[in-house]
Amino acid sequence: MKISHNWLSTYLDIRHSHDEVSEMLTSIGLEVEGMEEIESVKGGLAGIVVGYVQECQKHPNADKLSLTKVDVGQEEALQIVCGAPNVAQGQKVVVATVGTTLYTEAGEPFKIKKGKIRGEVSAGMICAEDELGLGTDHSGIIVLPEDVPVGTLAKDYFKIETDVVYEIGLTPNRSDATAHIGVARDLAAFLKVNHEYNKPLCLPEVSSFSQDDDALSIEVVVENTEACPRYSGLSLTQVKVGDSPDWLKNRLLSIGIRPINNIVDITNFILHEYGQPLHAFDADKIAGQKVIVKTLKEGTPFVTLDEQERKLHSEDLMICDGNGKGMCIAGVFGGIDSGVTEQTTRLFLESAHFDPIWVRRTSTRHLLRTDAAACFEKGSDPNVTVQALKRAALLIKELAGGHISSEVIDIYPQPVEARQIDLRHRQVKRLIGVDISPEEIKEILTAMDMEIVSEQADGLRVKVPTDKADVTREVDVIEEILRIYGFNKVEMPERISNILSSTDGPDKQRLVNTVSDLLSANGFHEMMGLSLTESRYYRDVLPIEESELVFINNTSNVHLDVMRADMLFSGLEAIVRNQNRQHPDVRLYEFGKTYRSTEESEEYAEKEHLSLFITGRQQSESWYEQSGKEADYHHLKAFTDNVLQRLGISGFQQTAVHDEQWAFGLRYHRGPQPLVTFGKLHPAILKKMEIRKDVYYADFQWDNILKARKKHKLNFQPLVKYPSMRRDLALVIENSIKFEDIVTIARKTGKKLLKDINLFDVYENAEQLGEGKKSYAVSFVFENPERTLKDKEIDKIMKQLIQKYESDLGAVIRR
Repeated sequence: MKISHNWLSTYLDIRHSHDEVSEMLTSIGLEVEGMEEIESVKGGLAGIVVGYVQECQKHPNADKLSLTKVDVGQEEALQIVCGAPNVAQGQKVVVATVGTTLYTEAGEPFKIKKGKIRGEVSAGMICAEDELGLGTDHSGIIVLPEDVPVGTLAKDYFKIETDVVYEIGLTPNRSDATAHIGVARDLAAFLKVNHEYNKPLCLPEVSSFSQDDDALSIEVVVENTEACPRYSGLSLTQVKVGDSPDWLKNRLLSIGIRPINNIVDITNFILHEYGQPLHAFDADKIAGQKVIVKTLKEGTPFVTLDEQERKLHSEDLMICDGNGKGMCIAGVFGGIDSGVTEQTTRLFLESAHFDPIWVRRTSTRHLLRTDAAACFEKGSDPNVTVQALKRAALLIKELAGGHISSEVIDIYPQPVEARQIDLRHRQVKRLIGVDISPEEIKEILTAMDMEIVSEQADGLRVKVPTDKADVTREVDVIEEILRIYGFNKVEMPERISNILSSTDGPDKQRLVNTVSDLLSANGFHEMMGLSLTESRYYRDVLPIEESELVFINNTSNVHLDVMRADMLFSGLEAIVRNQNRQHPDVRLYEFGKTYRSTEESEEYAEKEHLSLFITGRQQSESWYEQSGKEADYHHLKAFTDNVLQRLGISGFQQTAVHDEQWAFGLRYHRGPQPLVTFGKLHPAILKKMEIRKDVYYADFQWDNILKARKKHKLNFQPLVKYPSMRRDLALVIENSIKFEDIVTIARKTGKKLLKDINLFDVYENAEQLGEGKKSYAVSFVFENPERTLKDKEIDKIMKQLIQKYESDLGAVIRR
């Protein structure tokens, strides 16, 4: 955000240097990231003076050039060759002397040099408007009034303004400082408390506002008061659209805004003065002389000012005319047909307060990051709309000759009252660490326009202005006190102590590093997703109960409105981003936390996880790997098993999973405690996320992993000398039967010889297998550490297994 020093100076008397002001702004939480000195005209017209044309005759060697002698206040007149058709003897003109630097329209510099033009010496240049950056006219040179003294500096005559602009890194919570008046209030409070400043702010006066006539009546209907809590407006007639005066242009140019015309410039000026966006409609384009604030049907086309057609969302708030046709995306961007043109003579001026969540969602949905949207998203002041409206109307009367032709329309069904907060003196001392006296606390609060409602021995009750949307609790008021009191006045302790601590459990960070090294060495990239995410994922993609979600009030990014309830969507967002940038082969892992609300204890459950994501090919494209084989379930399972093996975790049960999240997968657990769930994500989820390839996902419950690791004791066994034997079975079973049931029977039957059991294929086909049935392909590995196994004894065990599966599970063996 850019703040002009000259603009600030219209509200308070600043006697400090620019560097000092920069330090003050930074100390009160408005961090100055840079300063720039600017001029209303590039170069400041340095080296340019007023001259008098003593002689003017035709150039002897060129028909379209003139040879002049110009007095610029030096000992001798300058001979200058001029190509302007309107140059004449006796004129007062503007002369760029030798050595002066001028700038092209594109900003490129060029220096005036003494030289010869068609054989005649030229020691300067008589200038036109566009050559000096004072306008766009190039039809002839500038001719000044006769009474202007020769030798007058052009920068003095044209009142060239120099300014310093502060680039402020405005944090999302500072809704009160989105414009110059807000910054001036904050700076004035700091000066009053720390520099004995005792002058009141010189704020714009609107007491002279009055209605001129009833020539234009516009009806306003607000259908959606949730998205538009307040709507103010008025009508103006006899408006003359034209150029703005220099002072207004200079204000806008100083903060990087291009002047357009007096009406648009006034609305932009008010936006950066009050932090209140306005919109000026051509009243003759409002069908039915009626304004309706409502949403339109999903997919309704709307052409915005940038001439792009956008399809509206059902939750995009629109400003519509009497026919229900959209004229403007409320709080975000205007429509192509509703704006002010040179032919406009009648206006409807809007000054409204729109809900920050609605504005944020719309602006991000359509990628329209406008200044107006940025103000509304931070939480604009609902109680400044009429003040800003009157200020704009008076400026339009002054600069465009308008008449105020209606009373102020103000639809405000539920007025926002100033919040009252109790403040305890002991809490101020505890959090700031300084014993600030009650009198000084009152002085600081009063300087910030916070009214003291009541006073007790141990504290105060404070009324917080409605422009401070983020000040909702006692701790927020204390933060405001600290900002103005001064962070630098809080002394650092002379001695800092720390205590070494140790634990009997596993070194958590060491285990994280161990797993990270393993995964990174196998081609995974570590990612760090935000702990904030969008609630729509848990409503539209993978629904969970809303009561389990942890909602937050995020004024910066309102679409990120919940703490993430799982690790899934962070990874899927990363996959989508890579996919959209032609990186389809992705391996990611992330250590992070999830957050859920628990109704039983009315607290929040915060859990740690490790997540793995694999999609695309197993190997990157290369000369020796031409197969391009896609990653699959077994690929993920190998990495999952490797992580557990690396951590020394074994002796867990396995359960097959198949639900709305998993197309198929496995859960490793110890009793009711899950260790990891992994498998192929359900295609329905991927379709909703617009992911084109299969995704394999593993979710490690890291808290449970650490518990399992804590109880783990290393056991060393010699390598088995004798070969193992493997047998496979294909079992057709009911869908209700779990893989865990197959494992349990195998363990009891195979006893000590059964070393490993693995599910390596799942097949479902109602036509071939029957309704409600599936086929499991299972491998059994047998091993004896003392001797070589014989086929007969393994065949005997397999026969017993088949009998058990057929009798206990009703399985059919596929032969």
